Amino acid sequence: MSISVIGLSKHYGTQKAVDAITFSANKGRILGFLGPNGAGKSTTMKMLAGYLQPSSGTATLCGFDVQQQSMQVKRIMGYLPEQTPLYTDMYVKEFLLFVANTYGLKDAKKKVEQTIADVGLNDEQFKKIAMLSKGYKQRVGLAQAIIHDPQVLILDEPTSGLDPNQLIEIRALIRKLGKNITVILSTHIMQEVEAVCDDVIIINKGKIVANASIETLKKEQQLDSLEDIFRKLTS
Repeated sequence: MSISVIGLSKHYGTQKAVDAITFSANKGRILGFLGPNGAGKSTTMKMLAGYLQPSSGTATLCGFDVQQQSMQVKRIMGYLPEQTPLYTDMYVKEFLLFVANTYGLKDAKKKVEQTIADVGLNDEQFKKIAMLSKGYKQRVGLAQAIIHDPQVLILDEPTSGLDPNQLIEIRALIRKLGKNITVILSTHIMQEVEAVCDDVIIINKGKIVANASIETLKKEQQLDSLEDIFRKLTS
């Protein structure tokens, strides 16, 4: 398994943002990580990415411990946080070349051109990031997350700000990526989960309340709508 989480917790004083969760994710499958606002989704993703230290428990990505082997984890992981961090004074192509060189990629220019085409930024590549719409900034964020061909891709609200046409294109890209790597994504859009994901985890108040394939979850809950299942388990 590419992602292994055992007893992972994050406490802020007496508040348990994430409460001893355990799950795994495998290569070639896309995992939807769902929950209401404040349920612990983004906190979990930040711990997997090494941006937050857990209070207890362990998490490994492709066998590397996120706490003890953080540099190895960062080399094999792509991460798009909810608030996309970008150098807005840089041009799109300039920024992605900077990211590619940071990873020490061979033939960085060619890789940048390929990634720009993959995420649909051809017409925007010579613009300053500050001048882009929210949707195009989101595409730049996704480009920096995948430019080094990560083995694990962590996406927090990856389609935020995209118009319907952009949604279709980015969902198709995520599905394509998910065939060969491990993808975990968080979103509030149930239709997106059904369109993109193979498996689903639902977290509520820091605890996992469901962990199964979408088909299995519908059979277990005897409901045809993922939205109805979500409401049932988190209300």
